[in-house]
Amino acid sequence: MRPLSAKFLKSAAEYEQCPNYNRAEFAFVGRSNVGKSSLINAIVGGREKVALVSSKPGKTRLINFFEIMNKWVLVDLPGYGYAKVSRSAKDIFQAIVSDYLLNRKNLKCVFQLIDSKIPPQEIDLAFSRWLMESEIPFVLVYTKADKTKQGALDKNIEAYHLAMTDFAEGLPRTIITSSKKGDGRTEILSFIDKVLSAS
Repeated sequence: MRPLSAKFLKSAAEYEQCPNYNRAEFAFVGRSNVGKSSLINAIVGGREKVALVSSKPGKTRLINFFEIMNKWVLVDLPGYGYAKVSRSAKDIFQAIVSDYLLNRKNLKCVFQLIDSKIPPQEIDLAFSRWLMESEIPFVLVYTKADKTKQGALDKNIEAYHLAMTDFAEGLPRTIITSSKKGDGRTEILSFIDKVLSAS
């Protein structure tokens, strides 16, 4: 697939600084070091990197807005759960994220990123539960599928879905991705197109 045009719009340090427009927004969020920046760059495509990929997790501390194809806005949210961020900073990040997710009328869907290489993490499950309880539409996006064997991948995903049955009657849509191979890009973009068409 060809690269998408992407225009940086704004970074917001707090909810009140979010831009004012009528564009539909799709937010990406996940535990720090889940591969969010790499996935965002793979989705947009092209040589120019949209999201900063860092060797140190927890570097995204602002809400970053990118207009895609003059049609919709990709929102890069701060990661959660990075232990080396100070407690006060963690509280601020969580406040920014929760304020945005609970109050942003432009938001159409959240893509919650889960590391497919590892067993279910409590912090990810807690976030999935919070999204469900808050009635925020979301898709589970499993990252790094190329970095583990198929059997382990299936086992980790099945375990996460099983754990979700403790608080969910049904499971959200699931997309398995690999930033390196481009797996899942078509599914994510097709889903966004369907949501936009239905709006």
